[in-house]
Amino acid sequence: MSANPSHVPGLRGGMVPSPPPSARLGADYQLDIARDARLALGRGWLGLGLAALIGSGIFSILLVASRTPFINEWLPSADFFRVSLVLHVDLSVLVWFVAMAGLLWSLYGTSRARWMAWPGLWVTAGGTLAMALAPFLDPGEAIMANYIPVLESPLFLAGLVMFGGGAALLVLRSLLAAPRLGLRYDGRGALNFGLGAAAIAAAVGVLSFVWSWAVLPTALHGKAYYEILFWGGGHALQFTWTLLMLVSWLWLASACGARSMLTPRVVILLFSLALAGVFVTPYAYLAHEIASVEHRRLLTWAMRLGGGPAILPVGLAVVWGVVALRLAEPALRPLRAALLASVLVFAAGGVIGVFIDGSNVRIPAHYHGCIVGVTLALMGMVYRILPVLGYEAPRGGMATWQPWLYGVGQLIHIVGLVWSGGYGVQRKVAGAEQVLRSMGEVIGMGMMGLGGLIAIVGGLLFVVVAIRAIRQPVGRLKGIQ
Repeated sequence: MSANPSHVPGLRGGMVPSPPPSARLGADYQLDIARDARLALGRGWLGLGLAALIGSGIFSILLVASRTPFINEWLPSADFFRVSLVLHVDLSVLVWFVAMAGLLWSLYGTSRARWMAWPGLWVTAGGTLAMALAPFLDPGEAIMANYIPVLESPLFLAGLVMFGGGAALLVLRSLLAAPRLGLRYDGRGALNFGLGAAAIAAAVGVLSFVWSWAVLPTALHGKAYYEILFWGGGHALQFTWTLLMLVSWLWLASACGARSMLTPRVVILLFSLALAGVFVTPYAYLAHEIASVEHRRLLTWAMRLGGGPAILPVGLAVVWGVVALRLAEPALRPLRAALLASVLVFAAGGVIGVFIDGSNVRIPAHYHGCIVGVTLALMGMVYRILPVLGYEAPRGGMATWQPWLYGVGQLIHIVGLVWSGGYGVQRKVAGAEQVLRSMGEVIGMGMMGLGGLIAIVGGLLFVVVAIRAIRQPVGRLKGIQ
């Protein structure tokens, strides 16, 4: 066992498993990660992300309890199902994604604007806490708006504004601390470019939220208000999450020892196309009223054409590179599992999106597939980065099967939704409101529920694996170089 970790490709400041021998052809995509006090900041963002997933799991249990006779009488709201659903979505998507972006952006680039780093984390965490407490202290009406569902209560909305302020500090600091301008046409340079492009897309998203709030018609209220408020910024953030997923895919594939046949120049070009699509967003604000159909359609078109071209070639390249690898090092198997499960579920969500017709449960099937594909990629990224933070590299059967359990559960979930959508079952309804008339509709929604339950177990297992790794110092592992 070598005492010098610097020879391990792509990581500075931590000891990680050495990848297996691989072909010399193709590019090697690695991340340059700081080895200074910013590691503590990265641990903070990781802690927020894990706390968000734990909270999301608790609210998923409350979703079931809110529809259980007698038990629901003990809950603080008559409509606690929708209240729990709002928090489940916001914690498992919005807070989790922002925390993982904070983890990556905190550890790459320079140490400039360090004074903004910790305030961004603490303000974001404070806003998250306020949102999580709102269902019990001041629930308000649940509004199932796209991208960011909300509770119309002073505590929740204050927490959401606070969360947004902390996220804005994170994005601004990541832009100020980004590496100096100038492209490096190697694997490290390509991934640095991808992280920087994701930060720019997030900045456009933050500006879009502020722009929408400033020009929204005062006559709007309720769902119509929040739907328009979050539409532009929500579309811009899709580019951020997609770019972070692609960076994670390439990094995980190289960590397993795969060499990508996509050159860094091609990867930078693909990332640039996605970044170009982001800048349609301010044009949409200038060209059309934000409440107009044209505004909505232009943003949807930009997301499809801007983000789409990079996904297929990168996905094919990483799958081709890792699917046939024989991994002798146990700590690399969870990375490959997370990568392959992510590509599979994201691809399923993308294919379903092509066949959407009307407003039914095929729509949530599409975005569940895409969101979970990003989530699995970020889970794999966490497994990869834990040794850099001074923790154990996850290994063993639980760590390897966790991504597959989560991914397969979500596949069953979305197949059930697609099945039910063929019968016209409507979205955003529950219980008797679904009006299930045939056995086929009942079977489809039963598959949806079973898959969701399996996925919840898989998500909670991720938290268990990560916490077990955090509790063990990296030096106690055998086979770590």
